[in-house]
Amino acid sequence: MILVDPPNASGHGRLWSHLASDTSYDELHAFARGLGVPERGFDRDHYDVPAEWYDRVVAAGALPVSSRELARRLVRAGLRRRKAERLGPRPPGRALVRPDRLRRGDVVAVVAPSGPVDPGRLARGLARLRSWGLEVRSPVEPEPSLAHLAGPDVVRARELTAAWTDPEVRAVIATRGGYGAHRIADLLDWDELAEAGPKLLVGFSDLTALHQAFAARLGLVTVHGPVAASLADRDGETLEALRALLVEGECPPLTGLEVGVGGRAEGVLSGGNLAVLAAGVGTPVAGSASGGIVVLEDVGERPYRLDRALTQLLRSGWFEGVRGVVCGEFVDCGPPAEVRAVLADRLGSLRVPLVYDAPVGHGLTNRALPFGVRALLDATGPTATLTVDEPLRPGR
Repeated sequence: MILVDPPNASGHGRLWSHLASDTSYDELHAFARGLGVPERGFDRDHYDVPAEWYDRVVAAGALPVSSRELARRLVRAGLRRRKAERLGPRPPGRALVRPDRLRRGDVVAVVAPSGPVDPGRLARGLARLRSWGLEVRSPVEPEPSLAHLAGPDVVRARELTAAWTDPEVRAVIATRGGYGAHRIADLLDWDELAEAGPKLLVGFSDLTALHQAFAARLGLVTVHGPVAASLADRDGETLEALRALLVEGECPPLTGLEVGVGGRAEGVLSGGNLAVLAAGVGTPVAGSASGGIVVLEDVGERPYRLDRALTQLLRSGWFEGVRGVVCGEFVDCGPPAEVRAVLADRLGSLRVPLVYDAPVGHGLTNRALPFGVRALLDATGPTATLTVDEPLRPGR
């Protein structure tokens, strides 16, 4: 039911009422749109409406209740969002705000923040998402300004913003990686994205730049997992892991990982593509590995270039305070023994638990992981296990 309390909250030289729903945010957003309430008026779990709108809101069907009753009903319905869950920067190592898991019928927007995508692979990936009971909105790719980009920077930033701020959209999934996400990170209106509330951002590889940015600017958990086009040809384990995480809020442990440096570590998951992380050093959204467990992967980088990227992160202080490192797959990066030697040489000096061969990255299996949630890396036995704690909120 739609609820409204008396206009007794002061701000900006006027009085305000709170418009809420004790049923769902979907109902609330639809009611607000019907009245013409601006989207920017949404604050965590309610809309702020000026006093002169009160009679109009009641006439449209909202039930007048006291402020205490409105709050009580939201709490009872599990729809009260604490200020601690408001999006905004968090200190390094702090667990981030978890979005709701998806439900059947939820709207998922697929956007192209990086490179152009093969239409056939994308179509098969979208079909996979629809098979999970999701309503999928296809991307609109403009003519590229450069061959390696899905469109001009301002257009890609605008499409991402439009999808994220649409009240009906519950998740935004990238079409593919490639290159380009770094170019739009500073073109996004972070205040506008924050006002839209917690949602799911899904992708990997070049999307590492946005994982870092959303963590730094919004303090939001994001999903490091397959992009839409890659759902066309990944194995069953990859598909089921992503579906389970997005729809059921479950993230089974990663087991059987090879131990490089033994030990036990607890911290917040972060990381992603090694080259993209190194490219972000010195930017406002570079973040830090402090207090966290870092996941690293890459593709097509020769051992000496992996060495260069790791050295850049080490020299910049990015790894200071890290508690553990999980190395995923390094596909087409040269002889595996040479790659392993570089990883051991550069990362072993951190003197924290270090494990190899996690099924994460550009290989056939790419297990989805929520970045920004607490995890445990147990490398005290012959093999290691990475366990994630409460990846997503139960939802509406």
